[in-house]
Amino acid sequence: MEKEWGIVEVLRHSRHDWLNKLQLIKGNIDLNRIDRAKEVIDEIVIEAQHETKLSNLNMPLFASLLFTSNWENPFFRLEYEVLEDAEPLKMNDSVLTNWTSSFFSCLNKAIEAFQENHLSITIEPQSEGIRFFFDFSGIIIKSELIEKFLGESKSLDVEVKEFSESELALEVFMPKH
Repeated sequence: MEKEWGIVEVLRHSRHDWLNKLQLIKGNIDLNRIDRAKEVIDEIVIEAQHETKLSNLNMPLFASLLFTSNWENPFFRLEYEVLEDAEPLKMNDSVLTNWTSSFFSCLNKAIEAFQENHLSITIEPQSEGIRFFFDFSGIIIKSELIEKFLGESKSLDVEVKEFSESELALEVFMPKH
């Protein structure tokens, strides 16, 4: 069951994330590692640009899921990238969000906890819809859970590009409606 995030909780988590980033910058400055401090700032700028692009896709449920994912999914780290600015498309936000939320839940059950598990989502808006690339790297210990989930995924066009004990690559296409 997906958690409902209240505004105070979101602000508390967001503030905590920002304080961590500021401490990282300050720590590097204190160690006179100015180049690393600048790199951290550049990373923050790029992350904020992707947040803006994601917000502009007119998929508020999906955006909220991605924004809060690293607070809710302790066993993998999520990064996402929106490849280009796009005009908002009419998409079925709830279908995509429900599928992605279920995928996250399945992934949390299928991977080895407390390892270097990483999920990257690349979002590519196109004139006929949006293409999503889900790339996982880490340790998959229950591949049968993922196989079952993918076998039951009827709501979206999902294509498995790679599936092994350490990688999972999926391409999901969602046409505009």
